[in-house]
Amino acid sequence: QVQLVESGGGSVEAGGSLRLSCAASGRTFSSGRTFSTYAMGWFRQAPGKEREFVSHISWNGGSTSYADSVKGRFTISRDNAANTVYLQMNSLKPEDTAVYYCARDWSGSGGFDRTKYDYWGQGTQVTVSS
Repeated sequence: QVQLVESGGGSVEAGGSLRLSCAASGRTFSSGRTFSTYAMGWFRQAPGKEREFVSHISWNGGSTSYADSVKGRFTISRDNAANTVYLQMNSLKPEDTAVYYCARDWSGSGGFDRTKYDYWGQGTQVTVSS
C-alpha cells in the first residue's frame, strides 16, 4: 500500500522560507497506476479552521494552480522519478501557520475540490512567527 509522507515543516520567522516534500513510499498504488500518472495537491489546516486548498500540479508538472493567498510566494513542483512533490514556500507570513497535507487527485482536475482527493499524508506542521 502506497503511503504519502510529508516532511520539511518547521518554525520560521515571517519572511522566511521552507520547502515541503511529499514522498510516495512506493511506486504503484492499489489502482495499478503509478505515482507519476496522478495529479497531486497541497492543502493546509489551521487550528479551528477548515482544511483549505493551497496548490495543485498536473501529473507531468505542466499545469499548476494556487490559492490566491499564496500566489506569487509558493511554488509547487514534482519529480516523478523520485515519486515526490514539493512545495517551496517563500515570504512566509504568520497566517501561513498550519498543518500542511499533500494528497492524490484521483480525477486529474481536483484543484480546490477536496472530494477529488483520496490518498492523504499525515501532515507536517509549519509555524511562522511575527
